[in-house]
Amino acid sequence: MRFSPAAIALSLVFATVSSVSFGQRADVEINPRSIAYMQKGETAQNAGQLDLAYDLYETALAVDPRNGGAFIALAQIARVQDLPGKAIQLYREALILDPNNIDALAGEGEALVQRGAVEKAKLNLSRIKTLCRTRCPQTAQLSAVIANSAETPILSAQADTAKPNVGDEKVEEGQPE
Repeated sequence: MRFSPAAIALSLVFATVSSVSFGQRADVEINPRSIAYMQKGETAQNAGQLDLAYDLYETALAVDPRNGGAFIALAQIARVQDLPGKAIQLYREALILDPNNIDALAGEGEALVQRGAVEKAKLNLSRIKTLCRTRCPQTAQLSAVIANSAETPILSAQADTAKPNVGDEKVEEGQPE
């Protein structure tokens, strides 16, 4: 009898807490409006309207920031527009939401190759092979991109190795020759 008021209060708390969790959506559920904007974005992207598709994907993210597919779609558009740095950033946002997203890992690997970071892309490839126990199309695609990167020259700023010839320097006015 001494503990009955405490037991009743405690059971009331447990009943309230458990009933609140029934009304909430699961964390993995994506808002249906966000999915609708994603579908509209895919349609615009397939039609070649990249600016409209980009806006629709951003709207999908504004509706539900947990939509990793929208990050991946935005990154694909950035890669098409030759913006590998932005694509890498967007793929990493998708990987924050789901670290084992094979599409995001493969896309990031391709963007890394596009930037010239082949060794980091190889790390992504090994991670994909670890996650994908059977043959995945992403593994073959990233392997092919890495293999083709060896054939194409990397276009980046390189130091000029030409040495100046003695006697070619320019003489300024007022200095003795």
